Amino acid sequence: MDKKYDVIIIGAGIVGLAAALQIVKRKPQSKILILEKEMSVAAHQTGHNSGVLHSGLYYKPGSLKAKNCVEGYALMVNFCREHGMKHDICGKIVVATQDGERAQLTTLHERGIANGLSGIRKLSSGELREIEPHVAGVEGLFVPQTGIVDYTEVSEKMKELLLNHGAVIRFGEKVIDIVPSSTQSTVQTNVSSYQASLIVSCAGLHSDRVARLTMPDLPLRIIPFRGEYYTLKKEKNYLVKNLIYPVPDPAFPFLGVHFTRMISGGVEAGPNAVFALKREGYHRTSIDLNDLWESISWPGFHVVAKKYWRTGLGEYYRSFSKSAFTGALQKLIPEIQQDDLVQGGSGVRAQACDRDGGLLDDFFITEKDSVVHVCNAPSPAATSSLSIGSYIAENAIRRIGA
Repeated sequence: MDKKYDVIIIGAGIVGLAAALQIVKRKPQSKILILEKEMSVAAHQTGHNSGVLHSGLYYKPGSLKAKNCVEGYALMVNFCREHGMKHDICGKIVVATQDGERAQLTTLHERGIANGLSGIRKLSSGELREIEPHVAGVEGLFVPQTGIVDYTEVSEKMKELLLNHGAVIRFGEKVIDIVPSSTQSTVQTNVSSYQASLIVSCAGLHSDRVARLTMPDLPLRIIPFRGEYYTLKKEKNYLVKNLIYPVPDPAFPFLGVHFTRMISGGVEAGPNAVFALKREGYHRTSIDLNDLWESISWPGFHVVAKKYWRTGLGEYYRSFSKSAFTGALQKLIPEIQQDDLVQGGSGVRAQACDRDGGLLDDFFITEKDSVVHVCNAPSPAATSSLSIGSYIAENAIRRIGA
């Protein structure tokens, strides 16, 4: 078994795969190893993603999210077209359901324009209903760039391309230590050890733990939030043509419950955002005492809990009350009834929190010695993955030589 590589990537989610793909695109002869503790690609955040191609509407102009989302969107659409991946640029509407949300809708409109979105436009209540006949709102925003895709299928295609380029993917190998060096750094797994000139960690829900292997004083922790979905009964799919979003709360890093037409068919409704008691906890009963302790013992978590406890209780209430969840959806589509909803899947978002209780809104990538850590890459990371991968690839080429 060859144990020396140019680059070792930790994590076979879409960000890790995209980084590897961008490296071999620039330097096809690169020897790349991808380590994944699960037995497949896209096992967690990527595979539980709602499949939206985000346009870059929400993000502060000049931020890493804005830059990478806009660039990544174009790269992802081109990737899908080049490789025949099923996708649909269907557009979406953002709906102000009351007058008090008009100002925030205007801010979103301005951000979209600042981030380079074309064709974005305000909608009157009548124009809203021309696009989505069953929606209720006082004003809206149409975003034509938004689309839908299956990120697991995209990840499988990336895997195929990487294997064809000679990359090695080792499943079932969990990273337990990293020993950085200016020349050849070492990664120890539960199975073996490997060396490379550059280590890139794209560990998602465990990104902070992997980062602390080389940065013990990392000033953030991952706080997991579970998002739960319902799906519309088939006979009610007519209520939603494409994507319908509420105006988000600018103080909370989640978009609120919304409707998403899926590329595979059907319509998802959700998600809520509840504090998860396990980093890979996809069910209400999922709990891991170590994960829970790491969250609640972090000083920043205490600040978040104090600041958002009312919001958090509301999210938990919606988690256990289908009636309350339905009520939130009825603000967008009043015709929706409890019986129209079928319990769907869920995902867990890795949300970075700093020591002072700040929920990091932007991507956070840090480097030390010969190790790059992608420490915070929540939505729109899937859309942005090829752009994030380009940044990592440029760093890698500098490390391993042209």
